[in-house]
Amino acid sequence: MQRKHFIQTIVTGAIGMTTLSAFRNFTRDLPATEGLMPVLFVGHGSPMNGIEDTEFSRRWTKMAKEIPTPRAVLVVSAHWFTKGTRITAMDFPKTIHDFGGFPKELFAVQYPAPGNPALAQETANLLHSVQVELDHDWGLDHGTWTIVRHMYPEANIPVLQLSIDYTKGPQYHYDLARELQALRRKGVLIIGSGNMVHNLRMAAWDRLNEQEYGYDWALQMNDKFKQLITEGDHKSLIQYERIGREALLAIPTPEHYLPLMYTLGLKDEKESVRFFNDKTIAGSLTMTSVQLGDA
Repeated sequence: MQRKHFIQTIVTGAIGMTTLSAFRNFTRDLPATEGLMPVLFVGHGSPMNGIEDTEFSRRWTKMAKEIPTPRAVLVVSAHWFTKGTRITAMDFPKTIHDFGGFPKELFAVQYPAPGNPALAQETANLLHSVQVELDHDWGLDHGTWTIVRHMYPEANIPVLQLSIDYTKGPQYHYDLARELQALRRKGVLIIGSGNMVHNLRMAAWDRLNEQEYGYDWALQMNDKFKQLITEGDHKSLIQYERIGREALLAIPTPEHYLPLMYTLGLKDEKESVRFFNDKTIAGSLTMTSVQLGDA
């Protein structure tokens, strides 16, 4: 029997012997950790990073060894844009191949990490300012599994996704993230997955395989974003349209930028900021990633 089916059998049997009222909140059962769990913003880039041994995927593997092992992972992915806010709430989220034109090996990947319906409900309860829908249809898209399968290849840690409400602006998402702070004290790793600079229309695909290549405006915005993050000037990052033309080139549409708002919204006042995978590729894309908090 395959591992996933074996676990499903055990879980189904266990649920059959109890009632929903017997479940206690997932986070209430978890003891508080000594400090806050770090928070990440990860530039995920091409889906091929999910199966290739690249400098970016190697850094994700290393990152998992540097930070405490989480009790669960919650990802805000650029690739789950919804009307309203949803959270995956199934026992076993499916692996979603939400892309086209890539090798069949990429479509064959399965990442069988469990979900955690109790944690999904508890997370929904924490978000007091919005009605959160428990979702049983989505799963783990490539903004999640391409990263997490390198970090936790055994797929033995529960992974959930929180969607991005496309009807709301950066301030809304920044404020919403602040309501998730309690999860950090319970050992939940929260990851925003997108790209700070993400303009596919202007990408130099013929230079994608170069180690590093960026247009002047992309390099300027990458430096500007890092400066604002380091200085803690979240207001300017929230109101990015006011930065100038370069910012509008870097963020022609907001879906890959908004996950950064969740990471920044979770920052504690005195926390350290580190950057990793700090590179510009194909002219108009950055892999620049952020770690908040000590390892």
